[in-house]
Amino acid sequence: MQYTQAAPWTAAGIYRDLEHGFDRAFGGALNPLKHLGALAFLLFWLLAVTGIVLYAVLDTSAQGAYRSIAELSREPFSAGSALRGLHRYAADAFVVVTLAHLAREWLLGRFSGFRRFSWLTGVPLLPLAYVCAIGGFWLNWDRLGQFSAIATAELLDALPFLASPLARNFLGGAAVGDRLFSLFVFVHLGVPLLLVFALWFHIQRISRAEVFPPRALALGTALSLLALALALPIRSQGPADLSVVPGPLALDWFLLFIHPLTDATSAAWVWALLSAALALLFALPFLKARMPLPVAVVDPANCNGCRRCADDCPYGAITMVPHPSGRRGLQLAHVGGHLCASCGICVGSCPSSTPFRNAATLVTGIDMPQWPIDSLRRRLLQGLSALRGERRYVVFGCDRGARVQSLAAPDVLPISLACAGMLPPSFVEYALRGGADGVLVTGCRECGCEFRLGQRWTAQRLLGEREPHLRSTVAPDRWSTVWADAGYESALRSALDGLRRQADRAISPVHAKVPA
Repeated sequence: MQYTQAAPWTAAGIYRDLEHGFDRAFGGALNPLKHLGALAFLLFWLLAVTGIVLYAVLDTSAQGAYRSIAELSREPFSAGSALRGLHRYAADAFVVVTLAHLAREWLLGRFSGFRRFSWLTGVPLLPLAYVCAIGGFWLNWDRLGQFSAIATAELLDALPFLASPLARNFLGGAAVGDRLFSLFVFVHLGVPLLLVFALWFHIQRISRAEVFPPRALALGTALSLLALALALPIRSQGPADLSVVPGPLALDWFLLFIHPLTDATSAAWVWALLSAALALLFALPFLKARMPLPVAVVDPANCNGCRRCADDCPYGAITMVPHPSGRRGLQLAHVGGHLCASCGICVGSCPSSTPFRNAATLVTGIDMPQWPIDSLRRRLLQGLSALRGERRYVVFGCDRGARVQSLAAPDVLPISLACAGMLPPSFVEYALRGGADGVLVTGCRECGCEFRLGQRWTAQRLLGEREPHLRSTVAPDRWSTVWADAGYESALRSALDGLRRQADRAISPVHAKVPA
């Protein structure tokens, strides 16, 4: 089964080209487009830390709030000004990164099937983030905060189940009381607690969720926001005065776009638009028809309870249960069908997936019914015997990455798997012992694996950093890796040419062709 590459003129194709451009600029490991979820977590914690410090110096009374915040940014390039700017710009960045993360998953079609839970628990993060952000402007209680509070109250007044107008009852006097201001504080501090729970819930079905980006990317993001805070400090826009309609304001369009949208249309239209957008986002996983994915099957006779498959599964689909044999302490892998991504990474992690076993039919502890490991061994042996040429090469690839079939030649055997992580490392040695002069392993780009961890686990297994690993006795100049997405088959050809040169140098004189 071969993955269908997104056409270059589609939205997904355009996005892929953009992501590859960022790869060239930042490298695959530090590409921010591949770490949007982790960046959102980083920005959230940055907001939390700066918010706690700001709350410590904030006068939470209606009369003293404006003064205490305005004093922070009175002097340019001061610590207070940097702290306030860092908090505001981190809020803007959090919303932008969260929206970009949602857009990326949508463009790549990652919202249904085994990903449905993550999508449905991620959508509520958007309204929670905006409620928290809008409430933060009220605490400043300058003219912008006044405008936002009144506009929000009028928007809520349009809801039919609110019989008493909020704008008139709470913001209709000459001044705001401390009780109402305490409500502002509760909104801005209470909603983030819900956001923490929602973020935790969002990643529950993702193993080894990336909640912090690579150190260099995290540091670069924080320093960029700090530089922005110092270069363009945030200023208060004059104290709030309920007896006066606020004049021209410097609006934060990332966080407060809903207010001018309401002014340009109507509150009813805005509620209808927001409701339709959220309904569509929630319905999206159910609108896309998808064939049920095959589920990994565990063979109790060959499963020794080593836990490697459970540790390597990207989506927490595998748990360990007591072995049916009843032997004390012996466990058996159990696959949750609704969570299985059908990636086969568990097959590559199983120690019994070695092709060197003396069995007519190779049965492993956990296997994919549509791509059994025995079939892979037979394809390899039959393909090697059919190759012609002075040298013979095997290319193990990934259905989601660059198409290995483009390398098909009389001396090249291309074998594509559901994911590169499905390949047991011992198959590299088995291919070399079976007559291959070189083995090339390929898959999705670094940090761009369709199944999150397949490329990483494959690389670590081949380098001996993760079990099961490729034995160190395998000559390193007889095998190679290249990580390339679909559409970048030229990278495969270049890597294969390099492997040919390596293998030519590695072949011993005993096996070299004797001149006439």
